[in-house]
Parts: sequence; structure tokens; C-alpha cells
Amino acid sequence: MIFPISYIINDVITEVWGFRKAKLLIWCGFGMNFLAIIFFQLAILIPAASFWEHQNAFTTVLGSTPRIALASLMAFLTGSFINAYIMSKMKIASKGKNFSLRAIVSTLFGEMADSFVFLTIFLLFVIPFKEIIFMVMFQTVAKSAYEIMILPVTVRVVKKIKKLEKTDVYDNNIKYNIFSMKDI
Repeated sequence: MIFPISYIINDVITEVWGFRKAKLLIWCGFGMNFLAIIFFQLAILIPAASFWEHQNAFTTVLGSTPRIALASLMAFLTGSFINAYIMSKMKIASKGKNFSLRAIVSTLFGEMADSFVFLTIFLLFVIPFKEIIFMVMFQTVAKSAYEIMILPVTVRVVKKIKKLEKTDVYDNNIKYNIFSMKDI
């Protein structure tokens, strides 16, 4: 449930404030995810209290292997930036029309990239590649279906924010370099 919601928030931010603000928030989200992984690993390394009987379960739940952590971080960056890029470019091309279509298309590609990167890094050589592709397609459809179901709320939120903020950014003449921080 977290990732479809993050793509909806990404769509809203890109639609209202543009790619630059979306880029800033994607990097902040990446940083928070990275910090969470570090703190989970530290919590696992600290000896458990003598009365705590569930350390194995704690370790199982929070002990993401480095491979899972890498898969998660890379998938988040890839999918989020693809989502924001497509949303931004489609807004310019459509002159701001068809928000619903832009939200669905950008989420479709972002979620597909996210699922592909995560599942490939996490499960390659563990399960057959054709199963990974099936899982990518299933996750993409399921997450995009959620986006479509919640779209009426998203549309209202975008309209309300644009009205309150009195802003509607178009990313004309910007650089889409995700590593450049000087233009945020």
C-alpha cells in the first residue's frame, strides 16, 4: 500500500510544483529509507534485553539483507524518477490537460520500473526470470488499479492545492538531471 500512495503523492507534487520539487522529495525519501535501513541494522546488532524472547522474529522482520535493501533503494529511485519525469513531460506536451491520463500513465511506467528493479535485484538467480516478469506485471497492474480507484480523490486534491497555492508549474527549459542539486 505504501508504494502506490507514494506515486500518487509524487504525481501531485510534480503536477503542482514541478519536477524540481519532486526531485527534492524523492531524494529526501531515499535518504529516510536509507536511514531506516541503517537504524534497523543497528537495532538488530544491539544485544536484546534478557527478558526479550522474540529476537529471532525481530531480526527476521527488520533484518533486510543487503540485497533486499539495495533492491528497495534502487527501485525507489528508479520508479519515482521515471514517474515524475513522465508526468512532467506529459504535462508540457498536453499543455496541462488530461491530468488523470498523465497520472495513470506515469504511475504505470514508474511502478513497472520499480517492480522490475526491485524484483530483479532481489530474486534474480533465486527464481526463474519468467516468474519475475510475471510478478512485475502483476504488481504493476495491481498498483496501477489502486491509482485508478483513488484517482477521483487525487484530482480533487490537485485542484484544491493549485487553488490554495495559486501555482501550477510547467517544467519548461529545465534539466532533468536527477543528480544535480543546484536547481532544486
